[in-house]
Amino acid sequence: MPPEPVKRVAGPAARNRERRVLPALVVLTAVSGVVDAASYLGLGHVFTANMTGNVVILGFAAAGAPGFSASACLASLAAFVLGAASAGRLGPARSRAALLIIGGTAEAALIGAAAVIALAHHESVATGWTRVAVIALLAFAMGMRNAVVRRLAVAEMRTNVLTTTLAGLAADVAGGGVASPNAGRRLAAVVTMCAGALVGAALYLHQGTGWALVAAGCLVAVTLAFVIAGPGSAQR
Repeated sequence: MPPEPVKRVAGPAARNRERRVLPALVVLTAVSGVVDAASYLGLGHVFTANMTGNVVILGFAAAGAPGFSASACLASLAAFVLGAASAGRLGPARSRAALLIIGGTAEAALIGAAAVIALAHHESVATGWTRVAVIALLAFAMGMRNAVVRRLAVAEMRTNVLTTTLAGLAADVAGGGVASPNAGRRLAAVVTMCAGALVGAALYLHQGTGWALVAAGCLVAVTLAFVIAGPGSAQR
């Protein structure tokens, strides 16, 4: 049986932790934009956070469209699934913050490893074993994140997909519910992912894939520090 979502716990400390989890997820949404910008632009038209895009690209590659790699997409999909499966086997967490810290620590380490490889082999990062290794590390990290966020069960915060978010935002606007908390979260997700993609693309264009990944890893580390510093984040 899949692990149950982490339950809320009562008390002021828990409420403080909860307030920090939501903004942390917003920042991690931006990280997804940075990671996908680095992977799509720097690793040859493959996504490592957005698996819907990979499924579509896999179809392009199967049809013989130039510039797309079925093997790269399959490697990303496989690593993402393995990452999600590994996070799905995490034991019960004491709180949302504790689960986010565990998952975020692993994510930061994996992105950091990918950044080191990309920097050390910057001239060949888009070819051969280097490309596969960076894709696998990033996709595994994003798969773990996806499974962790699913267990956190924070409404309208998925951090790496926007299709249903955009549909929900449009429904909010049409229904006059733009002032609802969910509408704000949806808008924040769209804006931050776009901002992350902009930053990631700019870093790739001016500094290369490795430095874009360094930025992504630093964002995750700062987010972890923010959550850990929350009152009572390591308690209960």
